[in-house]
Amino acid sequence: MSLTAGIVGLLNVGKSTLFNAITNSQVEAANYPFATIEPNVGVVEVPDHRIDRLVELFHPKKTIYTTFEFTDIAGLVKGASKGEGLGNQFLSNIRLTDAICHVVRCFDDANITHVENSIDPVRDVEIINLELVMADLQTVENRISKVERKAITTKTKNALEEMDLLNKLKAVLEQGQPARSVEVDDEQAAFLKTYNLLSTKPVIYVANMDEEGIVDPEANPYYQALKAYAEKDNAQIVPLCAKIEEDLSSLSAEEKDEFLNDLGLPHSGLDALIQKAYAVLNLQTFLTAGADECRAWTFKKGMKAPECAGIIHTDFQRGFIRAEVYSFDDIDELETEAAIREAGRLRLEGKDYVMQDGDVVHFRFNV
Repeated sequence: MSLTAGIVGLLNVGKSTLFNAITNSQVEAANYPFATIEPNVGVVEVPDHRIDRLVELFHPKKTIYTTFEFTDIAGLVKGASKGEGLGNQFLSNIRLTDAICHVVRCFDDANITHVENSIDPVRDVEIINLELVMADLQTVENRISKVERKAITTKTKNALEEMDLLNKLKAVLEQGQPARSVEVDDEQAAFLKTYNLLSTKPVIYVANMDEEGIVDPEANPYYQALKAYAEKDNAQIVPLCAKIEEDLSSLSAEEKDEFLNDLGLPHSGLDALIQKAYAVLNLQTFLTAGADECRAWTFKKGMKAPECAGIIHTDFQRGFIRAEVYSFDDIDELETEAAIREAGRLRLEGKDYVMQDGDVVHFRFNV
């Protein structure tokens, strides 16, 4: 399941440094033959303590974490929605992503110029958000010109409902507000999905700090301002120091832990960003475990057992019989599948079973 978050930001906010950390950390293509890694795409492992624990218990020949893609989007300038700078390329690239990671500068440094000549995270965010909103307004107005006549002349239910939605969107976008702030019902949501509006995508604000600021983000006034804005925008926020992340990306796991301990940081900011991006897209993980391989698999929250079986192989879905399932908590506690069976915690689930995050599963199929 290939989903990607686009990394956006103004010039000189630390976006390239963060992407360098991602590409330095990315998986070896040889281990993931299904993934063609483009120069502007970083594919990173999603940290998961559950896989680490399964490896302790099963001692597999092979271990595979699930992955997530980040796409580096060209830097943005004011007027992108009107084609300024690399505006059109920027907007078309971001349209292909599933979520937006918006890098925002939250540190002072006289040696690094800012495109607006001062540090103001909220202003920077609003520059990019306005460009996304203006691009969406063009999309909506173009759609209105196609649907309006049909709604007036035919008065079909579909055309009238779509016009109602388009008028709502236009009113909100003209006020500079994102399309995701419009409440829609199920039918309107289906229309909305076809427009692929930029301002409907979930957003994570990445507060890029210096080495001193990241030790205590809450004491950083720039972070506080951005955090308040994110809460108002129903968006997520992750504090990190892109320079530290770039340094960490060249270290072994042991060296990385030691470095973080020395800095007094509980975890890598990049790890937190990966997990946050995974969460905002409603992604979850099921696990497969055995002597040959322990592996994490990504699925969309709400998917049923046969669909998840199909993620492993289409034959699994086509010939699905049942799923033998237990929770990670069960194997963590009891330590063997035999003990799980004896305790009566192994479940046989059919085709209507909704998979849960942390399910460990064996699919039975026949084709």
